[in-house]
Formats: sequence, structure tokens, C-alpha cells
Amino acid sequence: MLMNEYKQTGLKVSGLGMGCMRLPQNEDGSIDYEAGFAMVDYALAHGVNYFDTAYGYHGGKSEGFVGAALKRHPRESFLLASKMPGWMVKEYADVERIFQEQLDRCQVEYFDFYLCHALSASGLEIYDKVEILPFLNRMRKEGKIRRLGFSFHDSPEVLKRICAMNDWDFAQLQLNYLDWIAQDAKGQYEILTERGIPCVVMEPVRGGALAQLSPDASALLKDARPADSTASWAIRFAASLPNVLTVLSGMSNMEQMEDNVKTMSDFQPLSEAERETLMKALELYRANATIPCTGCRYCMDCPAGVDIPGVFKAYNHYGIERNGQKFLEEYKALEGRQADLCVSCGACQRVCPQAIHIPDRMKEIASLAAKL
Repeated sequence: MLMNEYKQTGLKVSGLGMGCMRLPQNEDGSIDYEAGFAMVDYALAHGVNYFDTAYGYHGGKSEGFVGAALKRHPRESFLLASKMPGWMVKEYADVERIFQEQLDRCQVEYFDFYLCHALSASGLEIYDKVEILPFLNRMRKEGKIRRLGFSFHDSPEVLKRICAMNDWDFAQLQLNYLDWIAQDAKGQYEILTERGIPCVVMEPVRGGALAQLSPDASALLKDARPADSTASWAIRFAASLPNVLTVLSGMSNMEQMEDNVKTMSDFQPLSEAERETLMKALELYRANATIPCTGCRYCMDCPAGVDIPGVFKAYNHYGIERNGQKFLEEYKALEGRQADLCVSCGACQRVCPQAIHIPDRMKEIASLAAKL
């Protein structure tokens, strides 16, 4: 397993981290503990030591799963990260309550890495009203937080402002070869690098979108490295950057885990020739009409009952494959949660990290479904 040293402190962090936002699920939507435990055990056995969860993942159930899974292993064998959901804070008492609840759920006495969750220009207001940062800095001083950082969805200008807010130990960015230019992940990464702030990468495969490119783009990558998956190119792109501490992957099954571990266990940084090949594949992929949804589900639950990520997933399959029949089958499976239920209330758009104009896209998709 590729291991990176944190700030020349001797702390070794696995180049692959297990993101716990997309854990295996049972048919009723609950977390499949048996499958999840097997994945955690496999990860630890193959050198993965960084596990990332958050207060709201899986409807508030992710931290409990992570606590139960990791409790079966020595505390020193893993590094645990969770996050403070600022948007759920109304008063100072909420900060203390949420943090203690997270420690209890995760069954630990401290977090190795802790983040202010999803900071953006609109999300900073609560930090001016409530003393969240003073509390977290105190927890760091007391050792209940070993390293304090933030996850981020906004522009480079806002990132500079946030970097100046506090003495940060690390930061977490959405970084992948699609967003490198499209959402200026390159500029954000450079801001962290210039300030000596290690970067944890989230969405390296963009919610799975970069694991299944268009047929022509996939063929180009397969010709270059026949034994490697399409997803491995995305993982390697992020992990090849020198200021990246770990690359989080939200794996939902053992197959994904095994593939990612394989990529990072015999890690080979992208060569210049491979980078050029990847950019050519990206050009082919972008020629297909897709919506940049990562499936983060910040938009859910929709007041009108639309399964927003599900609708976008079905549409993106159509955008890549142009298979109208397959689209209709996937769309029909969303009966009672389809795009035509959208009332354009805008609640989803206000919280979308990708700044997708969701109501407009829902109208387009409803129109496409009716046409097909």
C-alpha cells in the first residue's frame, strides 16, 4: 500500500482511504453490516488505515457502523476522520452535543482527523454567529481532535478566505481529472500547496461517473493499460499529486475495494504519456452529454419526492450510451420519484455542491422521458 507521511511527523497515512458515504446496503436501504465489516477488514489487512465518515452519512447511521466495524481492531491500527455539520448548528450547545454524540457513535475517545464539513461562502455565516472554531480548537488542544481541517465546495477566492480563518492541519477537496479544470480543482489544490496544507481528496471518481466512461473513452484507456480498470486511472491521477495525503474512495462493494487496493498497492504515478492519454479520453467523454452529479445526496430528501440522484444517474447512463430503452427502464423503476414531480422550489439547488441547475435539468429529463 502506498503510504504518505503527514508533515514529516512520522505518521504514515495510507494513500487510499475508505470513504463511508456509500457503504453496501440491504434491500431496505439500511447498511449491510456483514458486507461492510468484510470490506473494512480487507482494507486494514491490505494497508488501508484512513477511514472517513460524517454525522449525516447514510441518514446518520454511518458513524455507528464505522464505530462497530473499527472497534474490533486495535485503536492504533486506524486513523478515523469525521466532520462537524455546521448547517445543523443553531446554537453553541449543538456543537458540544454533536461532537460528543460522534465520539459515542464511533466508540472512540478522539478523532485522528476532524473537519468542518462542506465549507462554502454560504456556509460560513454560522461560524460568525456561533463559536464553532474556538470549541474545535479547544478539542484539538485537549487531544480529542488530533488534526483539524475542513472539507470544501466553492471557488478559489473563498478557499483563500477559509485558509486565513484558522490554523488548519489539512483540507479536503473534490479533486479529479474532470474537475481539475471544469471546477478549478487545480487552482484550489495549488492554494493548499502554497500554504503547506496537506490535501485529502474526495470524489476522485466523481461519484462513480469516471468509473464508467463513454465506450470510446474507455477503449482508449483500456488500450493503454489492458489490465487496469477505468476507475484506476482516476485514482492514480489524484494520488500522483505530491501534496495529496490520501485519496478517499466511497466503495460500495468488495469488487471496488479490491480494485482500488490493487491500484494503490503497486502504485505507479501517471507518466506524462499516460496523462496525455487520460486527457484525450476526457475529451471523448465530455463530448457525451452528462450531468455532473456525484450522488452526494445533499439535495435529499426532495420536498416533492423526486429521487434527484437516481434521476440524474439514469440520465447520465443515457448520455453516455444513448440507449433509450435502457433509460426508460431505469426511469420507470423510479416511479413515484420521477423528474416530472419537480415543482422548482429550488431547495435542492441551494445546497448542491456542484451548482447544478437542478429544476431546469429535471424539466429537460421529464421532457426526454415523455419524448422517448
